[in-house]
Amino acid sequence: MDATFNSLASRLVESNHSREELEDDDAIFAELEAEIENDDNFALREHGLEQLRLQASKLKEQKQNAHGTYTEILNEKEVIRISVNEPYCIVHFYHSNFRRCEIMDKHLAKLAPKYFATRFIRVFVENVPWLVERLAIKVLPCVMSFVDGVSKDRLVGFEELGNSDIFDTAVLELRLSQTGVLRKGENPFNLTYSAKSRGMGNLRNNDEGDAEFDLDD
Repeated sequence: MDATFNSLASRLVESNHSREELEDDDAIFAELEAEIENDDNFALREHGLEQLRLQASKLKEQKQNAHGTYTEILNEKEVIRISVNEPYCIVHFYHSNFRRCEIMDKHLAKLAPKYFATRFIRVFVENVPWLVERLAIKVLPCVMSFVDGVSKDRLVGFEELGNSDIFDTAVLELRLSQTGVLRKGENPFNLTYSAKSRGMGNLRNNDEGDAEFDLDD
């Protein structure tokens, strides 16, 4: 692909995905499609157009599923559905009485638009009693990372963030990135998309060794 195509593609996967920028995606895809159609190589042209259509469909679905935003989910079954079906998902279990949960909210809200391919949600622990028991959540804030429906990591409290209420978002970002859950967009020309159905029963907990025992901020 030439420089024009690469420039257009990069506009779709840049790190700072604001809602206003996403509204212009149709125009960018139209430019990309025109660029691909001008390619002299028929096979490459057909492959590029197909990949572009897949990426457009995926991006539309992600926008509809609140990717790029930090949202609260009130229904326990919906929390399970999201954490199972999203390839990359971060869930903040919080309580409104805990000040540190509010601090965590602020940092996660900054990361959500940067990592558009990762779903960021927050859930009030009193709304999800089965999950709290199933995942042995005993200390808040608790941030869990799910990859393909499997819990890969949990961040409990602020001990790993300097044990202080004051820390840079970059510190949290580095900590969460260790499990590969933070994902930006992909190059639309290189994308191979496949939907994978997963049942709710596939939610598995890999973090059974936590020794925390108090709901405390």
